[in-house]
Amino acid sequence: MSFTPLSTSSPAESSQQLSTGKQENEYDSESRQALASAPPHQKTARGKKRTGLIITLTLIAVIVVFLAVFLPVYLVVVRKHKSSTNAATSAGGGSGVTNPDSPTGAVTGGNGSVIKLSNGTEFTYTNAFGGFWIQDPADPYNQNAQPNSWTPPLNTSWTWGKDRIYGVNLGGLFVLEPFITPAIFQRYPTAVDEFTLSQAMTADTANGGINQLESHYDTFITEQDIAQIAGAGLNFLRIPIAFWAIETWEGEPYLAKTSWAYFLRVLGWARKYGLRVCLDLHAVPGSQNGYNHSGRTPTVNFMAGNMGLANAQRTLYYIRILTEFISQPEYRNLIPVFGIVNEALVATIGMDQITSFYLQAHTMIRNITGTGEGHGPYIAIHDAFQPLTTWENFLQGSDRIIMDEHPYFSFGGVQLDPIGIVSNQSGIPGGKWPLAACNSWGASTNDSRKNFGVTIGGEFAASPNDCGLYLRGVNITSENPFCSEYDAWESYNGTMKAGIQNFVMATFDALGDWFFWTWKIAPSQAGRVEAPLWSYQLGLEQGWIPKDPRTAFGMCTSLNATISDFSGTFAPWQTGTPSSIPTSSSAAYPWPPATISSADVAVTLMPTYTNTGVVITMPPATFTAAPSSKTSAVNGWFDTLDTSGGVTAVAGCVYPDEYVATFVVTPTAPCTGPTSATPVDITSTPVVVSSAPSVVTSSPSTVASALAAI
Repeated sequence: MSFTPLSTSSPAESSQQLSTGKQENEYDSESRQALASAPPHQKTARGKKRTGLIITLTLIAVIVVFLAVFLPVYLVVVRKHKSSTNAATSAGGGSGVTNPDSPTGAVTGGNGSVIKLSNGTEFTYTNAFGGFWIQDPADPYNQNAQPNSWTPPLNTSWTWGKDRIYGVNLGGLFVLEPFITPAIFQRYPTAVDEFTLSQAMTADTANGGINQLESHYDTFITEQDIAQIAGAGLNFLRIPIAFWAIETWEGEPYLAKTSWAYFLRVLGWARKYGLRVCLDLHAVPGSQNGYNHSGRTPTVNFMAGNMGLANAQRTLYYIRILTEFISQPEYRNLIPVFGIVNEALVATIGMDQITSFYLQAHTMIRNITGTGEGHGPYIAIHDAFQPLTTWENFLQGSDRIIMDEHPYFSFGGVQLDPIGIVSNQSGIPGGKWPLAACNSWGASTNDSRKNFGVTIGGEFAASPNDCGLYLRGVNITSENPFCSEYDAWESYNGTMKAGIQNFVMATFDALGDWFFWTWKIAPSQAGRVEAPLWSYQLGLEQGWIPKDPRTAFGMCTSLNATISDFSGTFAPWQTGTPSSIPTSSSAAYPWPPATISSADVAVTLMPTYTNTGVVITMPPATFTAAPSSKTSAVNGWFDTLDTSGGVTAVAGCVYPDEYVATFVVTPTAPCTGPTSATPVDITSTPVVVSSAPSVVTSSPSTVASALAAI
């Protein structure tokens, strides 16, 4: 890394100071000559006057310097971070309300300040990078917090290409995966995904049934985790959620609507510590990829199969609901990126079909938000594990689309090359892997920035292989003979840790904007983390994740890797200069698409839904200590002109199972129903937020209490 020394003046200012100094010296010389030729008493008088003048000028200069230097520091730093009652006024817009969740009543603090949790316990905020938190009960949507000195606070614009994403995923929190929370799946041996886990939990009424998941939402990621993330030099969270956070339909066993309250709680913590959020719709109806994190394995029934179109209609509806919520001014800066479908499997769905869906989603979202920078979130789409060149010139004229790649070596077959050795080629620990990361991802990512637009690495890990308990799924064991070595993190030697860190830093540098997958891996029933290289938190603690992510800058250059140059400046059309998608694209990719893969009937005969239902709005949090002027505008629905109904089944129509979409009777004519929309109810029941400690039980009726810690 290179650092620019701080300077108190520009070269031009320095030149001016030199010139001014010369004039002052000449004036002093003339004064001395005049004083020397004057009578003695005049010399004395003039000398006294001159001495007094010098003292006065000196005092004025000292005062000016004091005001110029100390006052801004006091106002910007000291007063801003002052842990006292008066800090509420400066940080909270003049509220003057102390924070009952702070031991000192402070509403803001930096490194070394003490945070009080809702259960009464306390921890010390550790942030060596100049970050500070803000939590003002009278101004709950305050956007002044900053995670570190190099990241703009939430109330300041993010500049793509200049500001870089250093982020982590909160994987396994609201969408469960066996390798992230293995102990939960070990308790239910028949569970292989959240669908079957939900079924098994529901049957286990003696232990609380499916509402056990609420305890997981409440405890897996805590405020202290979010504080640690900010203190680690990171600035972004990617938060996966599932469609069942919004609702479930008959036959879907998931815990419905409950995770939303805890999602709002995490958003409150992110705001408190100045972290931006990428919202990631990780699981959609029917499954977009057949992986366990999509809800149910093994088939794809989103934009594929007999229910592919109907499931896509529901997905568009849920994207609409989330867009309306996060486009509100109170959330717009906090959540600037929305990943609308995680890892849609284009190899099954088809490129034309997914393009048709993305075009329809883009049109719907921008009809809600408007176009151009500042009008709603960037829309992130996954590369579908296709080469990034596949997406060049994709929907040209679209408004602020982000390419999201998930580069993993872990799932590309058995990887036998060790990481805990010194490479003969580079001379550093890490074996072939650091250079492989740079060469595999550096050039293609920068080329994508030039030819597509903003490009991020939404997921990657510190592991070059598929070792780790349940990583490939329950009851699936890696064929790598060295997994025992990789999984035994407690006995890693220095070379092993250095090799992993070099691989991680090379990946950081190659991607430029990234989210590590994932922040935390929970222990198995054996009481230990058994997929260690997927935990950023564990890597920080044990020394294979760098303490400062910026130190990765230049890693690929130092390895003489083949990387593409990117100037750091995006073309205007890539970052929000209003444009439009040409009609030729709309004609080429109609909605619905002309064909749906793996369907038994033509698109015109496929099951569909209607928009005659009452639309859902996601409930916002309410804050008991805040004046209504600060919160009354937040109702979960941004665009009052968006009045079409909610998606619902067509009366009288019979639908196949959304996941196993086999027709009992193959349709020979479309099943239609009413098309007129009913009046839209955009009211919502607020989730109550208070500053009082809460006790979360397993009853869904108590989910609002989870927000008491905000």
